[in-house]
Formats: sequence, structure tokens, C-alpha cells
Amino acid sequence: MTEQTAHPQPRPGLSDHPDVVVSVGTDHHAFDRLVRWIDDYARRRRDLRFLVQHGHSRAPRDVPGTPFLSGTELGDQMRAARVVVTHGGPGTIVQARAAGHLPVVVARDPELDEHVDDHQLLFVQRLEEAGRVRSCSTPQQLAALIDKALDNPEDFRVSGADEPEQAALRAGALIDLLVDPEPGPAPAGVPAAPQGPADWPEVTVVVPTRDRPELLRRTLRAVAEQDYPGRITTLVVYDNGRPDPSLAREGGDRPVRVLSNTLTPGLAGARNTGVAAAGTDLVAFCDDDDIWLPGKLRAQVRVMLEEPDTEVVCCGITVVYDRTECVRVLERTSVSFGDLLGSRLTELHPSTFLIRRRALVGGCGPVSEEIPGSYAEDYELLLRLARRRPVRNVPEAGVRVLWHRHSHFAGRWQTTSTALRWLLDRYPEFALVPRGHARVSGQIAFAEAASGRRGAALRWIAATLRRRPAEPRAHLALLVVCGIPPGWILRALHLRGRGV
Repeated sequence: MTEQTAHPQPRPGLSDHPDVVVSVGTDHHAFDRLVRWIDDYARRRRDLRFLVQHGHSRAPRDVPGTPFLSGTELGDQMRAARVVVTHGGPGTIVQARAAGHLPVVVARDPELDEHVDDHQLLFVQRLEEAGRVRSCSTPQQLAALIDKALDNPEDFRVSGADEPEQAALRAGALIDLLVDPEPGPAPAGVPAAPQGPADWPEVTVVVPTRDRPELLRRTLRAVAEQDYPGRITTLVVYDNGRPDPSLAREGGDRPVRVLSNTLTPGLAGARNTGVAAAGTDLVAFCDDDDIWLPGKLRAQVRVMLEEPDTEVVCCGITVVYDRTECVRVLERTSVSFGDLLGSRLTELHPSTFLIRRRALVGGCGPVSEEIPGSYAEDYELLLRLARRRPVRNVPEAGVRVLWHRHSHFAGRWQTTSTALRWLLDRYPEFALVPRGHARVSGQIAFAEAASGRRGAALRWIAATLRRRPAEPRAHLALLVVCGIPPGWILRALHLRGRGV
């Protein structure tokens, strides 16, 4: 916790060791509720000494307070105190436990404008269940817990350097990922806009393909016709099929190479085969049934040039289904890990990905070949990339995405269900985002219903509704259980540019 000097209250001397130390952290949201509760309690306990670090909340009226303390000062005060009360911030909880206290914790509530979302409520609930804190949600509970800690101090003491602190630190880092970072200063030394072809970096496009020769040729034409001054090399990776050497094209600034998937059969292995063969810093993905619009690559590479730390850039799409078109554009230019847990964000389609190769080879790792059937491998890759730094987005449609009945995963409901269950197991962070968890479990419910597994579907429907009663996928799954053909529902959704 860093020292702040803006309008500080007179702080007590560090030798005036308080009986009760209260810390609300440094979040810019006020937490007046906890300060008020402490004031009320202190008026009944004139025999105790208090210190309240109140941050951006109002100063306490009846006890000493200070807006901010350095980490060293706060730690010293916590170690000397008899009881420590904190907000639900991971860092403050860890500091209290490191000082030897089982802290009494009041989580900030977003419904009261005390935080941006409910992650403190969820985090504190988990720590309470694990016995790492004692939580309360009313002034009566707070008073009772402080009294209990004063009367039975051994019940509120912990070892200051045990394994639970490391677990809390890991959980704290996880929580931080769920919150949009504060915008930082613009990077220094932004490169000048490229002038000629030599200033634009070469890009390798990886196009996995299987049994769609006509669509593939259309895709390759769209890549070759990009309004991009630099060189574009396309790698066509055949997955479980004989390569067509006639597609290869040498020379010029739009060469095409033809490869066979040498890794795990499936979309993930085919993408990784292409990435391994790429010799450029920038690698783009495009499915063999999608079409890039002419300005797509230029707009994305410009972002990469202006922001050297950016690892992935996406853009919007136009969904084409049964002669209808629907534009799906995400208006924001930055997407966080928390955003992706809350929503798949269909606009961030794999055919829009432009990625720095080093992020895959030496960073978060390649496309996962463990996902059953390679289903949602693109989404899982985005989650890993977003853990490192935000995903950048160009808020305009750059790709025409064809949805059709012959899509690779059409009707493969058991593969879909198995892969999504794998995703929930691999990313426990979903449990901290009820909306996101309900979205995935609702998809599992629909897949189980569509595959005729009525009992499993009903169990997943119930689990989904417990987390989020308004989750539409659970209700769609229930319609399928009741006899509505899943194809009818999918068609109605696809005509609107939507999917389950």
C-alpha cells in the first residue's frame, strides 16, 4: 500500500498501538458503510483504542483515522493490534494473515457502489469456507466477531508465514485479472506510421483445411487481395486429407505453401503445424470457409506497430447464414480476461486473430491440443492470451464468417459437451463469474439435450439456473428436452447472427 498525502487526517503515533485496526484498502470506491459500523461499535466500547485506514471513504467521527498508510506502517499496526478488520481485498487480507491475524472481513458490495463487481463477495465466501477469514455482512455480526476475537484471541491467530498465504496470494492475483486495469500512460516512442511496403512487416496466414476445396480457394483469393503493402505468406495446412499441390504459389508478395498436419489430428494441431512453420513475427489465422475483407490486415498491423507490447489483435465480423447477413462488431478496443470469462464475445472470431508468434512459441503456449475435438480451442487460447495482457480489437467488421450446416462441429453434441466440461475444469476462475459459468453450463445443458441425454441435460439445466436463473441457454435446453428439435432453435439463432 503506497503512501498518499492528499488531505490526510492526523495519524496516531506508531507507538500508540491500537486494539482494533481497520483497513479498507486503496480502492477509489468509498466504503463508508464499514467506517460507519466501526464508529457505532466504538461508541459502545470506549475502553478500546482504534485506528481506521479509510482510503477514499469518509473519515471516522469517533475514532482516529488516516486515509493511507505505507505497507510497513500498516503491517506494524496490524502486528501490534488485538483484532484486525479489513475489506475483502486480497492484498489486505494477505497482509493481515501475514501479521498473524485471522481477519474479520466485510466484503464490498457492488449494489451499494462499493466496487465495480461482486468479486469480493465471491472471494470472501471462498476464504470463509476454507477457514481463512471470518466474514460478516451486518453491523451486529461485526460487533459480535470483534467481541469474540477480544475474548478468545487464540481463535483469531494464525501462523504468519504458512501455505494458506500463498494460496490467498494466488487467489488475489486471479481476482486482479477479473478487473479491468486502470488505463496507463501511452507507451513512449510510438513508431512513425509506415510509409512504404518495406515498413510493413511480413505476415504469415495459417489456413487449416479439410474437404472444402471450393471454399478454400475463395478464402485464398481474399487473402491475396488484401489491401496490405507488406508481404503475406499463406500456409494451407491439410488436416486428415491429401494436400493439393496445385494451390502452391511461389514468388511475388503473396506466396502460398501447402503442408500436412504433423501434430495431433484436428483443428488445434493444424493451427500449431502452421505456427511452427511460420518464419515471421506476425501470424494470422483464417478458417477455410471465411473471407477477409480488403482492409482487415492493414488495420490490425497498424495496431501492432503502434503498440509493440500488444500480442493479439482481433476485429469484428459479418455473419453469413442462409442468405442473411448480420454484422457483429465489438465497440470496445480492449478486452480483458474478466471480459472473456463473462462472455465468449463471438465477435472475436479465430479468423480475425493476428498474433505475435513469440506469444505462442515462448509465451502462453500454442493452441491447446488437449481440448476434446479441438472444440472452443480459439476461445481457450484467447483466455490464455488475455491473462498476459488485454486483447486489442479493431471495432469494425473485417471478416465474412460463413455459418452453414456443414460446419465441422455441426451435430457433434457429445464433443461439444465434453470440451466445455474440460474448459470449466481447466479454468476454476469461472466460479468467480456466475454469469460466465452459467453461460458455459447452459451450453453443456443444450448439448446434452440435443444428444438425447435427458437426465444429464436436466442436471445441467438445474445447475445453470441455480447460478443464474435468467440464463437463456438453460431455457433453450429445456425446450429441447420437451421435444423441440435443436435444429429449429439453432436456425432461428443463426438467422440473427447468434449461436448457443
